[in-house]
Amino acid sequence: MRYTQLALAVSLAATGFNSFAKDKEFEHIQIISHQTSLRTEAGSATLIDEAQLEEFEYDDIHRILAQVPGVNIRQEDGYGLRPNIGFRGVTPERSKKITILEDGVLIGPSPYSAPAAYYFPVTTRMTAVEVFKGPAAIKYGPQTVAGTLNLVTRQVPDYASGALDLAIGSDGYKKAHGYYGDRIGDVGFLVEGVTLKADGFKELDGGDDTGFDKNDFLVKLDYKIAGQEYDQRLELKLSYADEESDETYLGLTDEDFNENPYRRYAASQPANMDTKHTQIMFTHQLSGEDLNLTTRIYRNDYERAWLKLNSLSNSSASLSDIIAFPEQFSGQYDVITGQRDSVVAGETNYFLNMGTNDRSYYSQGIQIDGNWQLALFDLAHTLSFGIRLHQDEIERDHFEDTYAMTDSINTLVDGSRRFTTQNTESTGAWSVYVEDQISLDKLTLGLGLRGEFMDMEYQNDSAGEGDDWQQKTSQIWLPGVSGFYQLSDNSGLLFGVHQGFVPSSPATAVKDGEDEFEKSVNYELGGRFNNGNTTLEVVGFLNDYSNLTESCGQSNCGSQAQLDRSFSGGEVDVWGLETQFKHTYTLTDTLDLPINFTYTYTDSEFKEEFFSEFIQWGHVRAGDSLPYLADHQASLNLGVRHNDWYVDMLVKYTSDMAETAGVSYEGFDLALAGKHVPSRTVVDLAAGYDLVNYGQIYLKLDNLFDDDKLVSRRPYGARPSKPRTLTVGYKFSF
Repeated sequence: MRYTQLALAVSLAATGFNSFAKDKEFEHIQIISHQTSLRTEAGSATLIDEAQLEEFEYDDIHRILAQVPGVNIRQEDGYGLRPNIGFRGVTPERSKKITILEDGVLIGPSPYSAPAAYYFPVTTRMTAVEVFKGPAAIKYGPQTVAGTLNLVTRQVPDYASGALDLAIGSDGYKKAHGYYGDRIGDVGFLVEGVTLKADGFKELDGGDDTGFDKNDFLVKLDYKIAGQEYDQRLELKLSYADEESDETYLGLTDEDFNENPYRRYAASQPANMDTKHTQIMFTHQLSGEDLNLTTRIYRNDYERAWLKLNSLSNSSASLSDIIAFPEQFSGQYDVITGQRDSVVAGETNYFLNMGTNDRSYYSQGIQIDGNWQLALFDLAHTLSFGIRLHQDEIERDHFEDTYAMTDSINTLVDGSRRFTTQNTESTGAWSVYVEDQISLDKLTLGLGLRGEFMDMEYQNDSAGEGDDWQQKTSQIWLPGVSGFYQLSDNSGLLFGVHQGFVPSSPATAVKDGEDEFEKSVNYELGGRFNNGNTTLEVVGFLNDYSNLTESCGQSNCGSQAQLDRSFSGGEVDVWGLETQFKHTYTLTDTLDLPINFTYTYTDSEFKEEFFSEFIQWGHVRAGDSLPYLADHQASLNLGVRHNDWYVDMLVKYTSDMAETAGVSYEGFDLALAGKHVPSRTVVDLAAGYDLVNYGQIYLKLDNLFDDDKLVSRRPYGARPSKPRTLTVGYKFSF
């Protein structure tokens, strides 16, 4: 398996170490990567390096994370445009309960005020992906219940180098990715660009594309200063990304899905997402024999406008109800599918309310992270510490236009615009953490503490709503204890317990003088084995929630009346087992057979009976399980590696998942009560051949057996995964 010093240097940069560090610091990062010796840190951490990312050339973060245990995912569009990622059983909805970083900095549009990750970095240009769970996540926050996902961009090279990657594939897929960097004396630069596009695999009634067009550009400039005691590096990072995708929230009825899972209804013809993201970040790194210090100043801006079907006029039924019960709401269903016009003499007129959720976000701050190795009381200490001053804001400017279905064409009615939601939510937050890793003979003990201090504001900006506002101040301390006991040179035991936390939104009301955070106590216990060629890790976990909370958004709720409301599920337990096994069989001097197997078991239960209007809960009884959480997940990556070529196969299995936790009750019907997402097995293939001085050609087949099983009924109906997709590419590097 290829593993270059470049990949190590990139990961060092993201975790606050010096990118041109000494050999001992490269050894440190190997503790959380593909090391040849036993990892002795506590907490669960996984690194997917550049070589692994190149195996299948995935653009979809869902598929990249298939080989990481403890990750639960709800697919939506098939391309991973709107990732839904959770760790250890937390809701995957818009990845809002995990902390998402790029190069160690919060990258979500508004991580405190509105953490739903409608923006997600283009993974094509990443050189590493890091996943931290358990006590390992306490450094990163604000969300610490589940863990942290860190995406690592390419580092400025120390010599002239570059690469070009071109690919074409099924459904009009095209990729162009290139970079070039060099260093002249102490000054270095990197320029990188990616463009991705596809016509889409869904068949829109009336024709037209259902795909996307994404562009991403990155520029880095750095300056190195060598000193006798400390080395320093200054870096300026500039990035720009945009997306235009013909994507919709509207799915299919079960009957229509069974007939043609790739159909899209006529009502979704105008649907479109248009986004723009910019980032500027300045980094200063100080690296010495015992002390490393990284300071980052960052600013992210994000704008999006998503036109999609919200509801039908003159209809008391939500879109979820219409799609779930098309016979009961046949008139509305016929309009959505284009089988009848909006206006029919003698019948109810059903017009289509198309909403554009126009939003602008910013996220900015200054962050300092340090690592200090010292001896105290005859014990070796590694002290990690950090402080962050952060501000973020979301400004919603939502409006609806009326559209009319006429001759199976969804057409705008001129002059029908009306504003629906206009508000602003903002947060100013301080956060601090300190963790001391103490070496006690064979035991490495970690003592950590994180603090979050938040000032939040909400303001309803609609006309006549000036008195609808809220200001609140919240704070919380999050302790953690972890440890690793080394049984031998090749094996050891790990354990940990820490406080988990997810902040509430600025609009969430304070009750009895207290902010209703989602809180949990998280435990893990496991073991590791590594003899240089075989790696095995088994970790059991328990998340004990004192107050599980959920919020209603269009992607997970389906009810306009519940949008942006928060719901409490009380006490909930989530527990499970994560297993990862890696081994490489050497057949000849030029032929290896690597194998990577992961398995995750997860279970959950509500501890109390309650009645909820949240459309995924309903009447929940004690012992009921969380929705969209598979009991069993497994992946098997088998490879054949030669000096000149390679073949890889990835098999991913996911057991069935319930669409709701509870059942309907009097006066409240759950449209998806009793429904399940079926189990599914997906096989991906990839192969490549090295042309020596003339680059490399590669071929990949995603979803080899064309499994078109349903992956979710949210939002608004059944939706399929991406069908069998063939991609052929060429790469040249120098």
